[in-house]
Amino acid sequence: MKHSPYSLALLCLAFASSALAADWPQWRGPDRNDHSPDKSILAPWPAGGPKQHWISKEAGLGYSGFSIVAGRLYTMGAMEDGEHVVCVDVATGKKLWSARVDDRVYENNWGNGPRCTPTVAGENIFAVSGNGRLVCLELTGGKLVWSVDFVKDLGGKIQSWGFTESVLVDGDRVVCTPGGSKGTLAALDRRTGKVLWRSKGVEDVAQYSSPLLVTHGGQRQYVQLVTKRLFGVKAESGDLLWQTDFPGRTAVIPTPIYQDGLVYVTAGYNAGSRQFKLGAAEPEMTHESNKMVNHHGGVILVDGKLYGHSDRGGWTCQDWKTGEALWQDRSLGKGACTYVAGHLVCVEEQKGTVVLIEASPAGWKEKGRFTLSPQTEKRKPQGKVWVHPVVLDGRLYLRDQELIHCYDVKG
Repeated sequence: MKHSPYSLALLCLAFASSALAADWPQWRGPDRNDHSPDKSILAPWPAGGPKQHWISKEAGLGYSGFSIVAGRLYTMGAMEDGEHVVCVDVATGKKLWSARVDDRVYENNWGNGPRCTPTVAGENIFAVSGNGRLVCLELTGGKLVWSVDFVKDLGGKIQSWGFTESVLVDGDRVVCTPGGSKGTLAALDRRTGKVLWRSKGVEDVAQYSSPLLVTHGGQRQYVQLVTKRLFGVKAESGDLLWQTDFPGRTAVIPTPIYQDGLVYVTAGYNAGSRQFKLGAAEPEMTHESNKMVNHHGGVILVDGKLYGHSDRGGWTCQDWKTGEALWQDRSLGKGACTYVAGHLVCVEEQKGTVVLIEASPAGWKEKGRFTLSPQTEKRKPQGKVWVHPVVLDGRLYLRDQELIHCYDVKG
């Protein structure tokens, strides 16, 4: 078949667009800020919600989120023989492979299985089991490259809800939070798993938050939140740069947020939110509030406003500069959210209701809702729909235990 120069140009353009398509390689996306790279989204949604592309029933049990790279979705789940990393084709929902990463299944009353979102970097994928086995796998096929045990090898201690963090890959370093007297943070060699350093001056037990990469004042650093402390360490050595108190209790979960020299943190159990200005060994607190008490659904910064669910007041919009609550709304129950093209996709934990709203400081502006269906029959009584939503390349991904749902939300 002979192609005209025009048709060849179109084919080349289509290939280039596909090759440059954005990925979602880790927890909360490329920058760990939960901003989808999509420039548009279907709005409003039709009655009954967007069209469903497919449902996969092969993810296994657990609360692991999604990483999506080059048309492949990666997550984790508990099977009969242990915890696995699972690879799914995003076009069809077909499981391409699964690799067992721990022959133990983490168990508790809120639901068994892993909680980590895998991190994809180059030709490898990094994941942590609920019991704390960190593995490096080959991206194609899931062959094991190396593994390290947070407890046995790194001196960590498992907490009440298991190890939940999603490790950070920065260049040749895999940054993780085993916790304990050897140092709260650990940096491992990406190729071998060998320990490069342990954080110095911080020896707290790990909580449930994932570390954040920050560059401030020319200094590359890793920021992490534990029960009573927010801190930053030098990326190249693990030396403590700064630290400050935090009134956490029971469980500290949300990932910190950084912008323009300011770090924001929040947690549930009445801890509330605080913002700090970096620049000294003891950062200056710029504001604190009991309006944003975010348990585990995450908070997202958009155009100087913070959005998320608060245990006090419901869904909340908070001013980044002042900490003032601009609005609070109870039109939807507690849950998680993600940002895409001027909107938030919010997922309610109790019933699996999914709502699209404008990301607006003017108030709750709903653009559609539907209820996730079908839902699992394997969830424990205390378990809920806790996996955070992801929107990428016009597709909305949701999970309820072994069920992964994919919806068409292309704008």
